[in-house]
Amino acid sequence: MTPELVGGVGVLALLILILARVPVAIAMGLVAFCGYIAIDGWTRATLVLGALPQELTNGYSLSVVPLFVLMGEFANASGLSRDLYRSANLLFRGYRGSLSLATVGACAGFGAVCGSSLATAATMGRVAIPQMREAGYAPGLASGTVAAGGTLGILIPPSVILLIYAAIARESVPQLFAAAIIPGVLLTVFYALVVMVLIATVKGIVPKEGAAERWQGWRELSALWEVAILFGGSVGGIYLGWFSPTEAAAVGAFLALLLGVLRRRLDRAKILASIRNATQTTAMLFFIILATFMFSFFVVQTRLPLAFAGWVTDLNLGPFGVILILTLFYIVMGCFLDGIGIILITTPLFAPLVLASGFDMIWFGIYLVLIVELGLITPPVGMNLYVIAEQMPDVSMRVVFTGVLPFIAAQLALIGLIAVFPELVSWLPGLLY
Repeated sequence: MTPELVGGVGVLALLILILARVPVAIAMGLVAFCGYIAIDGWTRATLVLGALPQELTNGYSLSVVPLFVLMGEFANASGLSRDLYRSANLLFRGYRGSLSLATVGACAGFGAVCGSSLATAATMGRVAIPQMREAGYAPGLASGTVAAGGTLGILIPPSVILLIYAAIARESVPQLFAAAIIPGVLLTVFYALVVMVLIATVKGIVPKEGAAERWQGWRELSALWEVAILFGGSVGGIYLGWFSPTEAAAVGAFLALLLGVLRRRLDRAKILASIRNATQTTAMLFFIILATFMFSFFVVQTRLPLAFAGWVTDLNLGPFGVILILTLFYIVMGCFLDGIGIILITTPLFAPLVLASGFDMIWFGIYLVLIVELGLITPPVGMNLYVIAEQMPDVSMRVVFTGVLPFIAAQLALIGLIAVFPELVSWLPGLLY
């Protein structure tokens, strides 16, 4: 059996195991171990794959993950989402649909300190949905705005998924964070435009403009200053060259803790709960990353990615044809796998093809995050939709599904835009680094 055939059988076996609901990390580790035995024998497999955990844990770069996760936990526990939503609402006061616009803005701000899509959607949903429903907003608009806004949590730095991708693809964390800024801003603007278009074209989707909330001074915008401090002190420190990614994550976690304590939002119980949650999340992520390293090593040894890249290149599809095929493939994969699983499995498989098509791995990382975001809000499997549905038990899933469709169009538009103009991703990293 040729190495390429072993690789193909391994990928097929992995998909079967995942469909059988075997955890992704266990499935990837098992396939990698058995596949490497088929290629090089039992002794070689135990030596090589046994050394990978030590190599992974000795790496300094992965220490950034638990610290950014801890920063998000502290920010969430201190109630930053509520303050941020109120501040954003004051900024849009007086406009029709101000609550929906405030939700998009607050999701972008919370994503800048949280790094998780599901956490952003769940947290902002608890804050925004009751207020929008009480004000008379259509249920579909309320659910669609929060579900789509939640996806900003994994695009706007610091993003946990970008950190995982950086570890797998061996790419620079600062460059990935810089590359995500412009797409993150554009997606926020696109979502706001979708809200404005819906308000202008769909009658009765929002109530008539009510009395604007009275301005009570700059103190009411305190949450914006908190986000600026956290983002500037952590991610901003990376851009300015003051900190390494790990140092920046430590600064961000400390600032989130300090702000929460100074404002009397974090007590001993909440601090311990945040540390416990961050520890559990980190353990899960590291287990998955370890299995991914094993699977990537196995796939590279089979030469399957190079064979696949050569086969697609021979079809002469051109760069845009390749991206179109990959997008369709990822949409189908999204029906069976979660976002992290898609990134973990396909990055080592498609990297040679992406490079052969003229795109770099920094661009591919942002593209993958946008694809994962699309999967999070695509019916009937989008996880954000079910998170929101749990908070709206009186609303049917059909309403939740249809409410998010206009935002899916905005997501697809941005994917097409960065494919046609890859400079939207590469310009800022090139300028800074």
